[in-house]
Amino acid sequence: MADEAVGVYGGVDTHKEVHVAAAADQAGRVLATASFGADPAGYRRLAEWLGSFGPVVRVGVEGTGSYGAGLTRHLVGSGVEVVEVNRPNRQMRRRRGKSDTVDAEAAARAALNGEAATVPKGGDGIVESIRAIRVVLCSTRAHRTRISNQIRDLIVTAPDRLRSALEPLTTAQRVARCARFRPGDPAEPAEAAKIALRTLARQYQALDADLDELRRHLDKLTNTANPALRAAKGIGADTASILLIAAGDNPARLTTEAAFAALCGASPVEASSGKTTRHRLNPGGNRQANHALWRIAMVRLATCPRTRAYAARRQTEGKSRREIIRCLKRYIAREVFALLADPHHTNSADNPGELRHRRQAAGLSLAHAADQLNTWPATISVIERGKAPHHPLIPAYRDWLNTLQPAA
Repeated sequence: MADEAVGVYGGVDTHKEVHVAAAADQAGRVLATASFGADPAGYRRLAEWLGSFGPVVRVGVEGTGSYGAGLTRHLVGSGVEVVEVNRPNRQMRRRRGKSDTVDAEAAARAALNGEAATVPKGGDGIVESIRAIRVVLCSTRAHRTRISNQIRDLIVTAPDRLRSALEPLTTAQRVARCARFRPGDPAEPAEAAKIALRTLARQYQALDADLDELRRHLDKLTNTANPALRAAKGIGADTASILLIAAGDNPARLTTEAAFAALCGASPVEASSGKTTRHRLNPGGNRQANHALWRIAMVRLATCPRTRAYAARRQTEGKSRREIIRCLKRYIAREVFALLADPHHTNSADNPGELRHRRQAAGLSLAHAADQLNTWPATISVIERGKAPHHPLIPAYRDWLNTLQPAA
């Protein structure tokens, strides 16, 4: 087993009203199973029940971001190590059957053998506030779009006079015009259409006002949570909120920038065969975070000379546009990871995680940089990956790069 510390290992299959828990010893033998209510009193009883078998080493919890969120907060607040457990796949369930007790036992063994090692997101800080605001912002935005489409469709089928007056207008103009309608007898199709359009237009205006307020909240919260991330080129409130939510209130749980890139689906995946050696896009990970990286890459390709020069150079090397964007997303993930680790860094271009990008943009190798600084290439690599944020060579390395290619 990967971890055989003496003590008790717990596993919990979470549900809306009841959590089923299992306790196992360090040999993987199930000691007991029990059910507890999904409320604060139930969380306390579950923790006490696990502790009755001995010191609790680790607890694997299914659904730490949904039904298990409250239990996770309680256990972490009590000093218990919690790991996130993926739900059993269908093949395993076909072989072993499905029950809450079986799932809880599997979660306990996953926590014991190291199969479950992911630290769950924290849900008790400003990022949780950002998540709540973003949830309602996205739903409000989608609702406003549906109303806009309904207004458009009603205009298509409206009487000719009304249609000819409204069809050439933009959405904002249609909404403003329709909100001022004073309809008459609803028995007349034209007047009934005006009633429907006025109602939809006023709903649109109310949602528009709500969206403005939510965007102001999101802008303020993201600036407070990570001013360095917001200061980076191409990262606005919406994109920053997605990346902060992906990392959670405890970004330290992402131990390496490679882990963060994998979380965002920006890590390269081998796609080599025969004489062809290449990588392809990663279809896994958090797709919203992946989309956020794509949006940043698109903004920088349009506005950042250094990014455009990099893309042109890779194109001359035979890279396709998709491959270039994949590489850009990987570089951006490295930069974002460093900013998440240091929220108050004032200039993203001076971040150690960005130094590598600047060296490669200048067409220099690790060995060349190491010779200039009288050190080893491995030391330069450690600095560029943000592994040594306070390394004494960072200022000299940054100054040398500035003489070659000033940071954008």
